[in-house]
Amino acid sequence: MFEWRNRLLRLFGAQIGAHVHIYSSAKIYMPWNLVVGDWSAIGEWALIYNLGKVVIGSKTTVSHKAHLCAGTHDYEKPDLPLIRKGIEIGDQVWICADAFLGPGVTIGEGAVVGARAVVVRDVESWTIVAGNPGRKIRTRVLRET
Repeated sequence: MFEWRNRLLRLFGAQIGAHVHIYSSAKIYMPWNLVVGDWSAIGEWALIYNLGKVVIGSKTTVSHKAHLCAGTHDYEKPDLPLIRKGIEIGDQVWICADAFLGPGVTIGEGAVVGARAVVVRDVESWTIVAGNPGRKIRTRVLRET
């Protein structure tokens, strides 16, 4: 049913690449603010709260229960106006289970955001981050298979 779901999301303005797997329990608030590259996946119960634009690169995995939050409020104003800050995720990235990405974050190509990590600042390419707040724990090195 992936292709059927992709077509439905496209009808509502999402830009979905080829061979994308978006699971049925994933929640996408505003399809018109979603861009997903080829061969990527959004896992079970992932929450894409895309008040701002969320761009997910190619060959990228957003694992189950990950939360991508592209909206916040200006707490310095009494009426708490909405702020829409997009999220950009590069190619070949893995956002692990239960991770949280805050508004305005950019995740560089090839990065890994560990399970349950909380990321509120940009992550450099080919970096592995973990924890709360997310901190670099090592550099990702690819091996030949």
